Amino acid sequence: MSSGITLRQLEYLVALAETGQVSRAALRCHVSQSSMTIALKNLERSLGAQLFERHAKGVNLTGAGERFMRKAQGIVAGVEEAVEEIRHSPDDLSGRVRIGVTETISAYLIPMLVSALSRHFPNLQIEMIERDRSSIEKGLMAQEFDLAFILVSNMEGRAELEYETMLRSPRRLWLHSDSPLQYPQSLGLEDIARADYILLDMDEHVSTVNRYWGAQGLEPKVHFKSSSLEAVRSLVALGQGVTILSDLVYRPISLDGRRIIRRDLDDKLPTMDVGCVWKKLEHQPRNISAVIDFIRRSISENG
Repeated sequence: MSSGITLRQLEYLVALAETGQVSRAALRCHVSQSSMTIALKNLERSLGAQLFERHAKGVNLTGAGERFMRKAQGIVAGVEEAVEEIRHSPDDLSGRVRIGVTETISAYLIPMLVSALSRHFPNLQIEMIERDRSSIEKGLMAQEFDLAFILVSNMEGRAELEYETMLRSPRRLWLHSDSPLQYPQSLGLEDIARADYILLDMDEHVSTVNRYWGAQGLEPKVHFKSSSLEAVRSLVALGQGVTILSDLVYRPISLDGRRIIRRDLDDKLPTMDVGCVWKKLEHQPRNISAVIDFIRRSISENG
């Protein structure tokens, strides 16, 4: 590779070409926009050529940028393939991996993941154990679990644990299909506070609701509270109230076949963040790191 040009710069250029925006490319590469911009300017300086041009909606590659990007794609793909061959040879991984999961994860992500993990790691014994988040964190520190797949947005910040966010699911207002609340151009929590609210009591959701409503000095007018997501879904579909839940658990049709619609609110709502957590170790076992990486890639491909 030419002097002064790094693989990371090539990855940034490919991400920029595929997303069309510096903000999206930076998000994909897990770096700040300023870091990406500086790296790409240094790449242009090393090449002595302009690679992209800014416009109102993002960026376009120049002719030189397009030609160089095609070569960069091949280099990045080749390196990724070589790394995969070294790091992810699943047939020679064996033993047991104990994964703690919370209720929401168990219901909405685990069925897909269990099947995929079993196929990809035929000699690994994958053991999924459902517990509440606090018990899982304690279990990780006591090494009762090898890793966990939980709502990391609920974590309490334990110094002994590391985590990686793999999915950020936006929260939106759920309404029945004839609700007049679907029409106003502007709608916020203050407006929703006047409506009957269906509250989900599952996986620390109530404390999350209290936190972001309380930040506005408001509280929902709870008409019904249930630990069953399907009950909440059906009550909303029947017009018995509204709720705010994440896109991860959204389904447009209730069990009785009625429609549910959703819309954004003006107020900024916290996302529901899903990810892996593990105990800090000087050397992480290879089977654990392989499972974490597989979960990361699976969520990325299906998210």
